[in-house]
Amino acid sequence: MTYLRRFGIDTYMLLLIATVVIGLVLPVRGVAADVLKQITFWAVALLFFLYGAKLDAVAIRSGMMNWRLQGLTFAATYLLFPLLGLALAFVFGSVLGPDLTFGLIFLAVLPSTIQSSIAFTGMAGGNVPAAICAASFSNLIGVALTPALVAVFLHQGGGAISGAAVVKIALQILLPFVIGQISRPRVGDLVKRHRAATLLVDRSAILLIIYSAFSAGTVSGLWHAISGPSLILLFGVVALFLALAMGIMTFTGRALKIPDKDRAVLFFCGSTKSLASGLPIASALVPAATLGATVLPLMLYHLTQLFVCALVAQRKSRAMEISAENSVAPPV
Repeated sequence: MTYLRRFGIDTYMLLLIATVVIGLVLPVRGVAADVLKQITFWAVALLFFLYGAKLDAVAIRSGMMNWRLQGLTFAATYLLFPLLGLALAFVFGSVLGPDLTFGLIFLAVLPSTIQSSIAFTGMAGGNVPAAICAASFSNLIGVALTPALVAVFLHQGGGAISGAAVVKIALQILLPFVIGQISRPRVGDLVKRHRAATLLVDRSAILLIIYSAFSAGTVSGLWHAISGPSLILLFGVVALFLALAMGIMTFTGRALKIPDKDRAVLFFCGSTKSLASGLPIASALVPAATLGATVLPLMLYHLTQLFVCALVAQRKSRAMEISAENSVAPPV
């Protein structure tokens, strides 16, 4: 396991992969599927309540003072990514098919990651307070903006979000988040003291959604409609998506002569997408039968971004260590 962690692969990533496999091989059916659906609903509601309870308004105000960095990160997440997603969908949509293409566009309008982008920024010696602000603001806005953008793209494609889906988003995501923010003065310290418990809720909810999604796809026969070549092509498109995003973030940071610490924020917060926010939103918007295909591009992107970001952050960390050693080395 230590060897795998050197390449950005940890126990949780292995659990993600194992959950996908179980959903494909041992799908849940009938009454058990209905029970799982209810458990997943309340797990997601608890997840967003904890998000609201953890969000520090003071940290947001402090980080927002760096308006150029925050503006660039926000533009990358909600302007650059949707444009890239639409371009890739236009080029590869006819080969990928409608479900995977919609999943690619859904990936493009999601908020940035929180935990991993902040952790990688810190590992790379970046501006952690600014990363906290950028990631938190992205997810705060994304709770409302992502469903709105999905509605726009569905409307252009001849579809629409139903009133029931809007109500479900409000009850499952927005309302718990608001209650968490209101309750923060009372429960915020408690949540901070029990990070392990909140992390367990976070990751358990994601695993439940993944199992439910891939299980429903198996029961509906969705995976028989996705050929091996289509899956390989999807991975290639997702890898291209990530490479374009990271390349543009790197170029922008250098071209605008942004300080190194802020470049790390732009790179890790501006090029990543949140599995934790994306899966609950998808489960509220997309029918169970096609949910697996919708979240598949996100799953592939998430695993790939963790792998690449871990390599980049570790390389920067080693470079800083070497630089620090050289700066204190006695003259020869």
